[in-house]
Amino acid sequence: MGTGRTDEFRKDAVRIALTSGLTRRQVADDLGVGLSTLNKWVTAHRDTDVVSSEDRELARENERLRRENRILKEERDILKKRRMLPAMPLSRSRMRS
Repeated sequence: MGTGRTDEFRKDAVRIALTSGLTRRQVADDLGVGLSTLNKWVTAHRDTDVVSSEDRELARENERLRRENRILKEERDILKKRRMLPAMPLSRSRMRS
């Protein structure tokens, strides 16, 4: 027997799931609901005005910035590793030439 959640709670859960940038599993765990339950709520409320166009734009911008941030961190890590490598000594065969 499920616990009754208010319609407001469901709408807030859908808004968070669609705009937070978190995975649905993370949102479901944070809210204490099952993943399949959250997915049903998202399906039921997808075409309603639960998420405003402003929220959608912010979510898209956040996703773009997260992607850009991830790429920049990866590039930084590559450069850090490169800087930490010792200078490659010349091999003896190259020294003779």
